Amino acid sequence: MAPKTAYERMQLIKNIHRPSVEQYVSALVEDFIEFHGDRAFGDDAAIYGGIGLLDGRAVTVVGHRKGHSTEENIRYNFGMAHPEGYRKAMRLFDQAEKFGRPVLLFVDTPGAFCGVGAEERGQGEAIARSIQKLMFLKVPVLTVITGEGGSGGALGLAVADRVYMLENAVYSVISPRGFASILWKDPSKEEQAAELLKMTAPDLLGFGIIDGIIPEPKGGAHTDPAKTCIAVKEVLVRELEALCTQNTRTLLDNRYQKYRSMGVYGG
Repeated sequence: MAPKTAYERMQLIKNIHRPSVEQYVSALVEDFIEFHGDRAFGDDAAIYGGIGLLDGRAVTVVGHRKGHSTEENIRYNFGMAHPEGYRKAMRLFDQAEKFGRPVLLFVDTPGAFCGVGAEERGQGEAIARSIQKLMFLKVPVLTVITGEGGSGGALGLAVADRVYMLENAVYSVISPRGFASILWKDPSKEEQAAELLKMTAPDLLGFGIIDGIIPEPKGGAHTDPAKTCIAVKEVLVRELEALCTQNTRTLLDNRYQKYRSMGVYGG
């Protein structure tokens, strides 16, 4: 049976076999070359990025990286990026703009890493600058939320001309457990909190936060990664074809209006 509630979807997307950004890139992008480092501190393995060809078009790809085993998840910090990860992403954004390459973003993170070292190195500043840079980037930007879209850690790679979610993905300002801990002082109420947060793809499409939902195979993306990748590619190719016909001024104006209109009460 397909998951219906937000909490059921949350359990499904935590499946360790769910496709990772590396699998999407391997299936969708030809001649991919991974880039490393932020040229300031180090190389954050939680952020995966590089350049390649999508259906013959040169693109820059950046995404949160999770693993398929405990060892891999530890190596990738469970997809929770440090400031140097977002600064690596921004380095790739700048390069994409310089060479006129569209940017593809894959979001799957419970949130940015909140350790002392990350805060000392400017975690909030790095995320804020990444959001700002994406807002004014002079090339088309497409985001696909493939699993968890957690808080500012997700938003740092999610500002785009088009934002899509996989059918069972979630996207929220805070985790349900964090929400329950703050509101009710009881983290065990996370299932109730998940429903109140309105974090599923249908919820967010209804609010105008995202632009579309990409269907998953029955049972979830992990049951047929190849079919999921085909569905993602169809959306990316179609949307890029449309966005790449727009001039820079139109692209930036439309992106600004997209986010400026969010949260407006219609009465």
